Amino acid sequence: MNQFRENRQLFFSKIKDFWHDIYGMEYALFDIKKDSPETVLRIRQVTEQIGHIFYKTASLLRQVDDETFLRLGFPAETHSFIRLQTLPVESVIARLDLVVTDSYIKVLELNADTPTFIKETFYVNGKVCEKFGLKNPNDGCEDQLRQAILQAIMMSPRSPRDAGNIVFAAHSDHEEDKWTTMYLKELLGLRSQYMDFNELQLIEEPIVENQKVVLSRGLYDKYGEKIDVLYRQTYPIEHLLNDEDPITKEKVGQMLMKLIEQQEVTVVNPPSAFLLQSKAIMALIWGLHEERHSFYTSEEHIAIDNYFLPTYLDPDVFLQQGQSFVKKPAFGREGDTVEIFSQTGRKIEEDIHKTYRDELPVYQQFIELPETTIQTEQGPKRAHYMYGSFYINGKASAIGIRAGGKITDNSSYFLPIGYSKRSKTD
Repeated sequence: MNQFRENRQLFFSKIKDFWHDIYGMEYALFDIKKDSPETVLRIRQVTEQIGHIFYKTASLLRQVDDETFLRLGFPAETHSFIRLQTLPVESVIARLDLVVTDSYIKVLELNADTPTFIKETFYVNGKVCEKFGLKNPNDGCEDQLRQAILQAIMMSPRSPRDAGNIVFAAHSDHEEDKWTTMYLKELLGLRSQYMDFNELQLIEEPIVENQKVVLSRGLYDKYGEKIDVLYRQTYPIEHLLNDEDPITKEKVGQMLMKLIEQQEVTVVNPPSAFLLQSKAIMALIWGLHEERHSFYTSEEHIAIDNYFLPTYLDPDVFLQQGQSFVKKPAFGREGDTVEIFSQTGRKIEEDIHKTYRDELPVYQQFIELPETTIQTEQGPKRAHYMYGSFYINGKASAIGIRAGGKITDNSSYFLPIGYSKRSKTD
């Protein structure tokens, strides 16, 4: 096993700026799950159908009143922000979390605003496939990702065609966030900068000296230059909302949102991505489906029935019908604060982290994640697994697997996927 560990460490150490171990724990597996081309195609076809339903629902959401937004968990300070549509697509980079078996595919949630797992699936998966002599199912997806980012920036209200200060920002003390953001910056290939969020400065009101404006309203980089496009791939809006200046106590996050609304700076992913981030949207979709509402076509109702799970804003239906269910926060991430309940309503599993205990809870029918055997530095292990399927500019793209416990949390592994180079599609 020591030899296996050495081989794994040697292999991943050659991949530049990649966090194959996180917090001293094994993350990227030196292992691969073989999937058939047919399975990969099926996942992508279903991703397109699910993504279409979410994006169609966004058009309805922009028309609802503030009271409905509050019921769906959106803080009042975000309402005008999430009604914005600054790009033709709702999200540039989104990821669906899917349960995939031979008999069905079900969506657990959509990460529309700040999905992680990007460098792993778009780049590292291919390196592992090379090592194992398998075909990479994500071949060509990097170019699709590059074109999507480029298109989003060029179509932004403050496009670099007019002024070109593009800044990719992250919290540099978080390794995964920093290197994911740097990966996207380098992939884009345009002249741009990377900066820590703490290096950026907000100017809410113009600064005037001798009756001349020396600094206009906007977001500025550490060199004092106004930023036109801010790419903040890993920083959630719900966290930004509460950001304060440590000295002045000003709500700098809310100030930034106002600047975005007033087109003083463009942000990617766009505001509409946050509109779809709340898991309560799945309760809305399911409620409209149960009513057989005419907002969805008959084909869309069939897709919802096939690929969505019953989801509500209270557990009553599951308790009445004696069904096991999951309680999850509307804006939770990485399995944090997720709880699983039995058919009798008894809690049988929970994540130890409770960061989102005050968030609006959403109740979803429980579905068991399939299991597989994975190879780790400690030897073979049985693990539950879930697919992350990216939806890029409204199109299915790269896929990857997270493997771990019944609740997929931040201690889960990255399991690469591939298929034999001699396949039916060759």
